[in-house]
Amino acid sequence: MSDAESPSDDFEPIEVFPDDETPDLRPGADDCYKCSTCDTNCPVAEVDDDFPGPKFQGPEQWRLKRKEDASVDDSISKCSNCMRCDSACPSDVGLSQMHNTARAEYVEEELSKTSLTYWRNRILANYRTSAFLASKVPRLANFAMNFGPARWAMEKTLGVTSEREFPAFATETFREWWERQGGADGSRERAREARRERGEDVDADKRVAYFHGCYANYNTPEVAKSLVRVFEHFGYELVVPEQRCSGTPMFANGMLDDAERHAEVNVSSMGDLIDQGYDAIASCTSCSMALRQEYPELFDIDGIEDVAENTWEALEYLRVQEDLSGELAGAEVEDEHLASLAYHAPCHARNQGLDGQALELFEDLAGVEAEDVGDSCSGISGTYGWKEEKYETSMKIGEEMFDHMEDAEGEVGMTECPTCAMQMEHGTGYEIRHPLEVVAAALA
Repeated sequence: MSDAESPSDDFEPIEVFPDDETPDLRPGADDCYKCSTCDTNCPVAEVDDDFPGPKFQGPEQWRLKRKEDASVDDSISKCSNCMRCDSACPSDVGLSQMHNTARAEYVEEELSKTSLTYWRNRILANYRTSAFLASKVPRLANFAMNFGPARWAMEKTLGVTSEREFPAFATETFREWWERQGGADGSRERAREARRERGEDVDADKRVAYFHGCYANYNTPEVAKSLVRVFEHFGYELVVPEQRCSGTPMFANGMLDDAERHAEVNVSSMGDLIDQGYDAIASCTSCSMALRQEYPELFDIDGIEDVAENTWEALEYLRVQEDLSGELAGAEVEDEHLASLAYHAPCHARNQGLDGQALELFEDLAGVEAEDVGDSCSGISGTYGWKEEKYETSMKIGEEMFDHMEDAEGEVGMTECPTCAMQMEHGTGYEIRHPLEVVAAALA
């Protein structure tokens, strides 16, 4: 029996990162019983002996700061925000919430705002701004970003690795294409026709709001187009509301103020539609993770819980609301290029319990063989693998996935995460497709 005293009735939790708007992290720290399961499952700790691991970055650092006026250890910058520690913890400690909060304090109090590292991280974290500008002159941007001397200069001045090729910007963004298709009005007409052909009530209330994220808009609009075609096939009317970045790269770089400003726009626009009866869907698992988990954990924004509760990953939504598996079982993919796929489940898909859904969906799909390439992290973790000092760590983490991909039958990869796709292509040279593209091909 413990002889520790119970807290008095007027006990008030001490906040590790003192700020009136900062969430109280005491419950998570108290629930941690130091089993080190999180450290065992951390991909960074596995390849970097100098990284103390998620247990230190979260509960132990919290306890340390309670006892003394200590600054956040700079090793927090080595955390990739893969969030595997969250799903590994048997006590459901919100480790990534602790890491995000600690990282934000480190950036605010320890990282010089005039340093190249700070500005490199700001540029990477605010990818939407860079992509918006590049989309105005995509061909010029594609040439300039991958011009050898320019990549060398970016590595030497900003610390952006020259080992990776920058992803190409599309000559037409998804939102531009969407407007050419008639926007929400065009989608309504196509959805009603699809319901008529399927023998459903033409006036059925099937409406979704699509959060496409930055990458599907500026770099891979074919993913977003596939989502539109698939949902309209099932008779859903789509709207594409005003939106900003989900904030995922900002979380990873300790820029929570930036992330909150973006979140306020997203919660407002998506929340208004949810109030009207729409459900929110996302094609990127990091985006759905942000809206469902990270927003309500980190921010106090009116309507945030409603958005979190009504946000779905796109294929997850169709699996629940429609007989997607049954429809695919009666379909066939005729594109031989998609006949054999090496599938990697992103860490952020695993955190949402979605790591097996693509393999299950395609199990009975004629013309497609999807092979799991293991449960390891890809290693890139968004902006993490683009930093010159993190590149080697990123590639070491990815080695297991690369080996499994090369052992797989096909030479086309598949994943839901755009930066995992970058890493898969970089490490193997394979073309990478999104599961939505395969579903769209099957239903065409």
